[in-house]
Amino acid sequence: MENQYLNLLHTLLTKGERRETRSGTVYSSFGHKLSFDLSQYFPLLTTKKMFFKGIVEELAWFLRGSTNVQELRDKKVHIWDGNTADRGYDAGPVYGFQWRHFGAPYTGCTADYTGKGQDQIKRIIELIRHDPGSRRILLSAWNPQQQHEMALPPCHVSYQFYVDSENKLSCQMYQRSADVFLGLPFNIASTALLTHLIAHETDRKVGMLHIVIGDAHLYEEHAGVAAIQAQRVPHVPPTLTINREKDGLWKLKRSEVKVENYRCHEALKAKMAV
Repeated sequence: MENQYLNLLHTLLTKGERRETRSGTVYSSFGHKLSFDLSQYFPLLTTKKMFFKGIVEELAWFLRGSTNVQELRDKKVHIWDGNTADRGYDAGPVYGFQWRHFGAPYTGCTADYTGKGQDQIKRIIELIRHDPGSRRILLSAWNPQQQHEMALPPCHVSYQFYVDSENKLSCQMYQRSADVFLGLPFNIASTALLTHLIAHETDRKVGMLHIVIGDAHLYEEHAGVAAIQAQRVPHVPPTLTINREKDGLWKLKRSEVKVENYRCHEALKAKMAV
């Protein structure tokens, strides 16, 4: 499971194209795919300690449609601070807004958007329940009209869901840009958790998770710790349990999901580029 991620780290360290970007010097490579069998394990990396609480709280924030970063800060989750501190911790119409209110005008992180725009989360749940063979079970965060209002345009831009003949729900996510050391491990686990939650909500089993990456990059200042991680031997991956009512994913609480048997190497620290 984890070796494909470590192989990507190694590829960037040894073959990545050195490029100057908006947020710093990176080693970059284009066009990669990672696949995980969610029916066998939960893809939370074990070659460094992962911040699972932050993964759950951010996803719950998305699912509520919130763009108020203070809600995350109140839970001691600071992953959005660097991109929003100069905006009063208003992220703009980013992921959650597009997921729950696509097409609605954005008037700030404290406004009430109830009933406004397209609720894509409700829509894909309806399709999985009532038209599981549909080829339109797609969740999109890419809205060019509102990108100028966002703290950061979305990196993980689309998710397509697929129900097979064994009642398994699979997901393919496209990520236009992946900070492979810091961001990608978070994105893998978050997308896996979203797939599990939708499967649970719609009485499906979980199948495969595929993540397709456009620009995969490693920041130059992350190269040292990335090299350490690339040499580590993975532990057996954990599993996930969900204990919640099927009452809408926007009500997700941290206490309702739990990783079991998570054994990992010590944490590796690096500064997030903004």
